[in-house]
Amino acid sequence: MKMNLDPTALLPAASQPTAAQPSPKDQAALKKTCQDFEAIFIQSMFKAMRKTVGQDGLFAKNNATAIFEDMLDQNIAADMAKKQSLGLADQIYHQMEKNLPKGK
Repeated sequence: MKMNLDPTALLPAASQPTAAQPSPKDQAALKKTCQDFEAIFIQSMFKAMRKTVGQDGLFAKNNATAIFEDMLDQNIAADMAKKQSLGLADQIYHQMEKNLPKGK
């Protein structure tokens, strides 16, 4: 009687080789890129919303005010993207994660 034994069948599941995973460095870079993209999207949304607000107000609009508003919008947008408030970065990350190169 001849028996063929598969040595991997005798090993516990934890020691069996698993499918290759992307490197943590690649995953972190992709996550940061997705958050940056979401921040740019939010900032452009803020810019479009500011255009709808009238120019008459308590303070006169000048170049310094415009620069300050742009910087404020950029900062708020970056904070929103880090906290996943829209969830756009998370959705893009899960979609793009499939395309990351697999490590050994």
